[in-house]
Amino acid sequence: MSVTLHPPQPSEPLAQLDQWDDFIEGRYREGKSKEEFRVYDAAATPGVAEFYRLNHEGQTVAYVLEKEKQYFGLNKGMKTVWEAAEFLNTLVDDSDPDTDLTQIEHLLQTSEAIRRDNHPRWMVLTGFLHDLGKCLCLYAEPQWGVVGDTFPVGCAWSKDIVFPEYFSANPDRLVPEYQTEYGIYQPNCGLENVHMSFGHDGYIAEVMKPYMPIEALYMLRFHSFYPWHRHGAYDHLANEQDRAMMQWVLKFNQYDLYSKGHTKPDVKQIKPYYDDLFAEFLPEKIAW
Repeated sequence: MSVTLHPPQPSEPLAQLDQWDDFIEGRYREGKSKEEFRVYDAAATPGVAEFYRLNHEGQTVAYVLEKEKQYFGLNKGMKTVWEAAEFLNTLVDDSDPDTDLTQIEHLLQTSEAIRRDNHPRWMVLTGFLHDLGKCLCLYAEPQWGVVGDTFPVGCAWSKDIVFPEYFSANPDRLVPEYQTEYGIYQPNCGLENVHMSFGHDGYIAEVMKPYMPIEALYMLRFHSFYPWHRHGAYDHLANEQDRAMMQWVLKFNQYDLYSKGHTKPDVKQIKPYYDDLFAEFLPEKIAW
């Protein structure tokens, strides 16, 4: 999903959000050793590295709790899914001359790839929904508070988080309780009881919590939690339900990473299918 800032500012180091998507796709395209991850990360563009620096410095317990309070009350108005997608469409990207895809067409690339592989209808819907939370950019949230690998706050940071050295400037490093293995949590408390770094994943999961099956909610909330579902970190906070659901997150993740391209979906032709799909699972208007 492409978002341009004109021009990139010090606090907005990515020319477009696709730069983070591209970095993650390359990092996880094939199995890499820890040394290969370090080599790959060291070759990141300055914009990507700066993005992670800001993310790791800014995602504190206080910040996350403030943003959860601000957004998880879903007080941004009532919209249909199509209206929400059209709202996301107002994120204009004129920095990428190689694609003329709209934001809606990007959403459909993921959902159509899932549909082609004959997965359940709720999973097709999840593919369409999963990036709608990036509308946080339209509420003036910084890039580092919208995208990025997610991780728990309020406990010790895993070395499997990308660029863990950037946490050296995070104020939570000075709070002893936050630097223990369990921090503010209990052993195997379940990821639903953990405060994750704030971004589009958690927001869209909150929006869809009343409507979607639990497998879909795990896909939405944890698809960027790479330290957990790719490296096995934070298992000491997970419970049996989390471990059972990980297979669904991994199944979804391949579509999140590898379904994007330049093929234009025929929105007019497939819209009736999605009208029926939305009506099957969702009310006409949803609180955002």
